[in-house]
Amino acid sequence: MKKIELGKTRIFDDKGIKIFHLVADSPYFKIINFNIKAGHTFPVHSHDIEGQLSIVVIEGNGHFLGKDDLSIPAKLGDILVSDISEPHGVRAESDMRILVTIAPPI
Repeated sequence: MKKIELGKTRIFDDKGIKIFHLVADSPYFKIINFNIKAGHTFPVHSHDIEGQLSIVVIEGNGHFLGKDDLSIPAKLGDILVSDISEPHGVRAESDMRILVTIAPPI
């Protein structure tokens, strides 16, 4: 078992995005905490592999982003689930923290 204290990763970078690799050594999944300053965007991207990802908003609000200018409002507690190959990104309206789980890890 491994306990992760998210309170210790509540650090923002004025340049835009602060990244914490919370689980990087599992052969089954990866968990990453992205802290995004208000007004910044985690760019829309995709990965050319099979698998799924989830993005959980743990603080703040903004939008989940996708292909063709797709923009879905995202607030505390919202979860986006998609294939890894589907374009995905996040734009923060306020300081925003998200947890991304990727399975299998890339």
